[in-house]
Amino acid sequence: MNIKRDLLTILACSMSLHLLAQEKFPFRDPQLPVEQRVEDLVSRLTLEEKVKQMLNSTPPVERLGIPAYNWWNECLHGIGRTKYHVTVFPQAIGMAAAWNDALIKEVASSIADEGRAIYNDTQRKEDYSQYHALTYWTPNINIFRDPPVGDADRKPNLQVLSVV
Repeated sequence: MNIKRDLLTILACSMSLHLLAQEKFPFRDPQLPVEQRVEDLVSRLTLEEKVKQMLNSTPPVERLGIPAYNWWNECLHGIGRTKYHVTVFPQAIGMAAAWNDALIKEVASSIADEGRAIYNDTQRKEDYSQYHALTYWTPNINIFRDPPVGDADRKPNLQVLSVV
């Protein structure tokens, strides 16, 4: 008999947390200014939750309805590390050699569209694993001046005027 009571208690607590997460928090109101939404959200997070949000792979904050998030991926020449079929563009040094800002903008737009499509699909599937978020790192604009550093092909390099 105690098992039945315990299961009902767990179910009730779980439902309460779910309902709390659905509460209309100001930070979820897109009509409010961004600054006000950010201030509201940050004020609701505990210090421990804030610290955990600074990690590469952030855990969910269930009481606020915030899902897990992994903010690491790169898209220097297309979306990296994905099971999805995406466009692969030339390395940054090759694109920079084209001296064509409009082309680079078109490439970036295509990468952004593919990244958003992956995000939308994985959100629908509740897949919050690495490489499925909206945060992408690119490009590295460190002008390649020191060969021992390596990784030369990943930088725009000699197109100093474009980088500046």
